[in-house]
Amino acid sequence: MTRTPFPVWPLAACLLALLAACSRPPADDAGRKARVEKLFAEAQKDFPAAPGIAPEEAVALWRQGRLLPLDIRTPAERAVSALPGAVTEEAFRADPALAAGKVAVAYCTIGYRSGLFVQNLGPGHPSVANLAGGILGWLHAGGTLTDPAGRPTTRVHVYGRAWDLAPLAYTPVW
Repeated sequence: MTRTPFPVWPLAACLLALLAACSRPPADDAGRKARVEKLFAEAQKDFPAAPGIAPEEAVALWRQGRLLPLDIRTPAERAVSALPGAVTEEAFRADPALAAGKVAVAYCTIGYRSGLFVQNLGPGHPSVANLAGGILGWLHAGGTLTDPAGRPTTRVHVYGRAWDLAPLAYTPVW
């Protein structure tokens, strides 16, 4: 009887990812931004067909009034804050014309859930890009947030302790 060797590389990769996720967040904004970029680069391997957009480019589009942010996060996350002018995934699916004349950009915390959303978006919808680094990348690029009433806020839902990588000027919630 021939035994098939146990594939150790996937297990090792998962273990390394877990260790990285459980480590304490960097103490400075530059280190936090670098960790966001690293986590997004690793996650991006799961949605290679999803077109992306750099957070700096998305912030520039927002300042020009040409961005339609699509919030792919849960209602609990959206109840804390969102990108200004964001619409929910549900609203966008119900009315894709919301993106008329705008660049539609999906986001979540780090860009994983939104990357899967973009990759799996069916026909009949305008093209959508995935925000590299998600809401965390947005904040590190100088973007702002609003609360559900549309007021500026520095509170941000980071999904969990492992993603507590917002700039230090922001208050993380999970």
